[in-house]
Amino acid sequence: MKNKQKDTLFNVSRIIFMIIGSILVSIGLETFLIPNNIIDGGMTGISIMSSHLTKIPLGVFTFIFNLPFVIIGYKQIGKTFALSTVFSVICLSIGVTLLHPVPGVTHDILLATIFGGIIMGVGVGLIIRNGGSLDGTEIIAIILEKRTIFSIGEIVMFFNLFILGSSGFLFGWDRAMYSLIAYFIAFKTIDITVEGLDESKAVIIVSEKHKDISEAIMDRLGRGITLLEAKGAYSGSKTNVIYVVLSRLEVAKLKKIVHGFDKDALITISSVEGTGKKYTKKAIH
Repeated sequence: MKNKQKDTLFNVSRIIFMIIGSILVSIGLETFLIPNNIIDGGMTGISIMSSHLTKIPLGVFTFIFNLPFVIIGYKQIGKTFALSTVFSVICLSIGVTLLHPVPGVTHDILLATIFGGIIMGVGVGLIIRNGGSLDGTEIIAIILEKRTIFSIGEIVMFFNLFILGSSGFLFGWDRAMYSLIAYFIAFKTIDITVEGLDESKAVIIVSEKHKDISEAIMDRLGRGITLLEAKGAYSGSKTNVIYVVLSRLEVAKLKKIVHGFDKDALITISSVEGTGKKYTKKAIH
């Protein structure tokens, strides 16, 4: 019974956040970007240009253009993802239709680009974080990634550069450049929204002064350290490699600590998902 309640609450929260995300994207588009002839990437960008040329409401195009890709996604990716995407796209279509008569918040191009990109990024990030999508190009990218040498990000970037570049013929090349800036801002904001400001980073440090560095990290950052035994393939000498998990906000301070002891230390950093707090707060023996 409790599991059913948890599942129900989880699904309700997902729906609420997808609605909020769609509303934010609608606001970013209709009150910041579109009034200043700045477009988004993907199917939304194509929809904006099509709406401008035909005078047909944007919401009609966002639904029609994304529907075929959602059907493909249903067959290739999964039912939950497809249904979540359909729901988000419908909410977006309704949102941009209702907000279309609302006048733009600002006609300052730079302000519209920055705030429109941020608001859209937060909205799209909320939708992605809750298992949905707003753009058909992302679905195609997921499918093509399995059949090509390119990553999902590279495929999406190719589509969007083509779409955003095409807007220059319609709105002017200055607006196309502002569209690229808005897209970049939205892209980075999506990353922060999905991963969070406290996204964990796994850091590996190779240094002869591993003992001093380990003690400094535990003392100054309060983070647990794991020492991994390593052996040089060429020299055959044994040493210890430092492994530590911390938040992205602590990375800069970590580098300062390490380079304070050894300027030639090798530092590699990668993203981590699903880390346990108890392992990042105390040393692992």
